[in-house]
Amino acid sequence: DIIRGKDLFIGYNETDKVQKAILQQRLKEIFKEIYDNLMKDVTKDTKKKASEAQNRYKDGKDPNFFQLREDWWEANRETVWKAITCSKELNNSAYFRTTCSNGLSRASKQCRCVIGDVPTYFDYVPQYLR
Repeated sequence: DIIRGKDLFIGYNETDKVQKAILQQRLKEIFKEIYDNLMKDVTKDTKKKASEAQNRYKDGKDPNFFQLREDWWEANRETVWKAITCSKELNNSAYFRTTCSNGLSRASKQCRCVIGDVPTYFDYVPQYLR
């Protein structure tokens, strides 16, 4: 939710609010850099791809880069999950719901499904409903 710009947590106190503002500003900077690099790459490829990317990402006029953040998350969610769950402490950990294999089995061994999928896609359920 933080990456996608949809985190509902405002903060319990001023320190939380300041930290969230700093984080959001840094994410804007990161995704602006990703956008700039993407535009350079697609411009080298073809004008059609550059035009499609500019249309999709509103020609860089969205200061928060929400669509780019969504696309980045979609492309990288599995890698992020593997990074989060790679520690030895999670080696025998299991996700508590049956979310693998169409709800037939639980994620075990570092909270991962047997085939390596992310065990849940609840990140597309609004936070207040989780």
